[in-house]
Amino acid sequence: MTEIADHDLDLLLAEDPGGPVVMLNLLRFRPDGGRERYQEYVDALGDGVSAKYGLEIQYLGEGARALVAREGQAWDMVVLVRYPSRSAFVDMVRDPAYQAVAHLRTEALVEGVLQPTVPMGA
Repeated sequence: MTEIADHDLDLLLAEDPGGPVVMLNLLRFRPDGGRERYQEYVDALGDGVSAKYGLEIQYLGEGARALVAREGQAWDMVVLVRYPSRSAFVDMVRDPAYQAVAHLRTEALVEGVLQPTVPMGA
């Protein structure tokens, strides 16, 4: 699954403990140009979206062979993105400017995990 359903955004807001959220992104790219397509998505979002919604990339890393996982469960890329709030994330995803480029992310991925995390002690 690579797309975010509107219902899932509503659930994300309903479970909001308040404060910032760090979104864990686990990405598995399509073998036929998925990595390049994902870079197109990142470039299309540009600094404007980042500034408008206050997102900060806290970690970006290339995946390596998994040490503890079933065969085929390694991820190509791991990204941690911090948003000031869950509502900032939801507002970004629902923004028409984001919607216009979201297809690039979908086209880039075979599989993806997008999981909200809450800082411990928050």
